[in-house]
Amino acid sequence: MSDLAQRPFPRGPLFGAAALLAFVLIAVGVARVTGTTPAATPSGAASETVVAARDLRFVDRADGAVVVQAGEDDSVVAVLPPGTNGFVRGTLRGFARDRKRQDVGVEPPFRLTQWADGRLSLADATTGRQVELTAFGATNAEVFAKLLQRRDAAR
Repeated sequence: MSDLAQRPFPRGPLFGAAALLAFVLIAVGVARVTGTTPAATPSGAASETVVAARDLRFVDRADGAVVVQAGEDDSVVAVLPPGTNGFVRGTLRGFARDRKRQDVGVEPPFRLTQWADGRLSLADATTGRQVELTAFGATNAEVFAKLLQRRDAAR
């Protein structure tokens, strides 16, 4: 029979795990209290160079489609059919939640930006929220990249 039941659990790994857990909880608490957000990439001259940018509005239609409009003249850039483009819809839900929390309407456009280092981001100047779209994979970022490159579509 094994003597495993008679030997106590080693205290070193137990204390190490407890210390790691305490450090993580303290770090998260400090970040929340100070409002610190993690940086997606280090800032620098090359990473801050804008290759292309476009202001876009996303308008929900009664049939469930999302109409993407150019921010400068409200011309239609694309129509996302109902039940498609889950990544776009999920991203916009997060932005809408922040706007609702801060009592901002749907009128101000979002800024879609392609950076020199290859990143693609969507930002809301009214709430200060920015999402690095390339962090979610090339396929998801490509959906937004098409909106950046696309010229106005027919209504």
